Amino acid sequence: MSDALMKEMESITLCPGGGMPEEGKQQQQQQQQQHDHRSFLLVDEQENLQVDSVVKVDPPPPQVHDEGEFIERLGCGDMSEVKVLSIFGNTGDGKSHTLNHILFGGETVFYTSKSPSSCTVGVWAAYDPSLSLLALDTEGLLGAATNQNQRMRLLLKVLAVSDLVVYRTRAERLHNDMFQFLSSASGAYLKHFTPELRALSSRCGLDVPLSTLGPAVIVFQETTHTQLLGHESPVAGHADTLLQRRFHDLGLVTEAFSSMQYVGAQTVAPPTDYSLLLDAVRQQVRNTHTRSPRQPAIVFHALEALSQRFCGEISDHVITLHFFPDEYFTCSSVCLSCNVRCKNGMNHLRDKVPHMADGLCQYAHQFNNKVLICKRCYEGGREVIVVPKTSSSADNPWLGLAKYAWSGYVLECGNCGIIYRSRQYWMGNQDPESGMVRPEVKHVWEGSEAFLVDHQNAAQRVLDGVNYVVQSVSEYSTGPTKAVTAWLTDQVAPPYWRPNNQITLCQGCQRAFEEAERKHHCRSCGEGFCQPCSSHRMPVPERGWGAAPVRVCQTCHRHGGPSDSVSKAEPRGLMARRVTEVAQSTLDMVTTAVDYPLCFVKGMARPDYWVPDRDIARCYRCSKDFTPAMSKHHCRACGQGVCGPCSAHSKPVPSRGWDHPVRVCDGCHAHQGTL
Repeated sequence: MSDALMKEMESITLCPGGGMPEEGKQQQQQQQQQHDHRSFLLVDEQENLQVDSVVKVDPPPPQVHDEGEFIERLGCGDMSEVKVLSIFGNTGDGKSHTLNHILFGGETVFYTSKSPSSCTVGVWAAYDPSLSLLALDTEGLLGAATNQNQRMRLLLKVLAVSDLVVYRTRAERLHNDMFQFLSSASGAYLKHFTPELRALSSRCGLDVPLSTLGPAVIVFQETTHTQLLGHESPVAGHADTLLQRRFHDLGLVTEAFSSMQYVGAQTVAPPTDYSLLLDAVRQQVRNTHTRSPRQPAIVFHALEALSQRFCGEISDHVITLHFFPDEYFTCSSVCLSCNVRCKNGMNHLRDKVPHMADGLCQYAHQFNNKVLICKRCYEGGREVIVVPKTSSSADNPWLGLAKYAWSGYVLECGNCGIIYRSRQYWMGNQDPESGMVRPEVKHVWEGSEAFLVDHQNAAQRVLDGVNYVVQSVSEYSTGPTKAVTAWLTDQVAPPYWRPNNQITLCQGCQRAFEEAERKHHCRSCGEGFCQPCSSHRMPVPERGWGAAPVRVCQTCHRHGGPSDSVSKAEPRGLMARRVTEVAQSTLDMVTTAVDYPLCFVKGMARPDYWVPDRDIARCYRCSKDFTPAMSKHHCRACGQGVCGPCSAHSKPVPSRGWDHPVRVCDGCHAHQGTL
């Protein structure tokens, strides 16, 4: 090896401090290209647009994209109309070199390098004013790089916004990889990108649709020893016919592309002759039959829309049998029951499009994913799901419960009315699946609500009715009862206790007492406190309470009791209060004993989708911790445990079997549409 060649290799692979890591070299090359040349990085290898807003804000918003800077970086006016040319090919085939020579007269606009590593990472852009062309230089195929799946998807995004595609190859003979790449790109363009581009044309109000036909393709082959395709015939277009025949023989189609053209150059001795390729490019630029020039802002918005739609990581476990498999562009969610992949496009939930999958699903007991469909409506071309309910929507709650006790649950269709009662006859009642409904197994998607076939909530309805009556009576009688209780308590209270009618604030935390809240007295100082501020216990013999621990406030508990100047109370004066406390403690014990079986009954009557009381520690909406004095309520729509203020609304929930207004949380009440 010559000394000159050795010095050249050392200058390429070594830096003054020694070897440079591969990642550092790529970053240095990108920075050098961005500062020293007219091209700029448009999309990085992670599919992120690199054009940021010109207007700087503090703090800067994440991922702000602006077509103004895009036009400024290109160096063209915002009213200019351009066509987009992109170049593809294997790594090391000279794509950047080709663009520099056919568009910029050999000037190094796109960075080239003698380094064995790839010098083009991501997508780089530059503007050719002579042809009004926006040139996009792409990363080479078959390169040794990570994230191959995402990089392949990026190539198709570039192809989708292009008007002219040049496939550059230096192979002596055309390889099958090129034919498969172009055919796969054509199929993916028609299946995934055409609807998105059509929607973009509608949003932007474009006169010329972006998706009428795909780009024109020029296959540029440069050989050294091998004759070019179609060399044996001087007829114009013979090479193009042979190229199309190769696609046909391989069973591949390119129907998405508006045209397919072959241009060859045999380079026995450098430099390469690009004249035929330049003539073909100029001809396609002048051709406006299928693609017309458009403003650069439209190109930017198209690339931005495709980047937002088709984004996210792609699993490395995807077996790439084709260049552009559906996994690159479709939703990654799979059915939890049968593991079938969703067939909709990526991020379709943003458009409120639900998950869908082809084929039948399999029943899984844990998901209970079988639904009942009204057979008469199904035969009429409509799919109406019916669920077993306690009563029909036309019955009032109490009459519905009476009918349920006599005739069993019902199946009610929104169009046909009641189609089935489980105990309509004394004997011989048929199963609903024998003629009234059609069972069907549905797919189950992560994050979606579980299928609830059973909505027989009769037990909970009875409890709700009883609670409503008890609550109504309690609310009307709370005022008089509290007044009488406070008067009786003051009559038997020791003389040093502050009367209840004078206590409006807790002496400890200064919080105002609620209407139904219980007031407690400190046995040492006699002031009124709330439950948390008077939870301590200690003996207060100075007040005549003997050696047994009694309720005291935090201050007295910390100081050890009243001051020495306090005179001892006569024990006989406390007899009435002690008798009252014994009676009250007995009633509390009876109430607690009744609460346990009541909680058991409520647990048995709880619908399946309700969260058990034992698992509810805080309100689902406001995250406030539940205390013994707070009631736990269940939202009839979502089944979560909420507090009273967060579930003050009522609304029918027919999807859960509640046809009349019932308690719902604030989140479900704000939901638009039927619950």
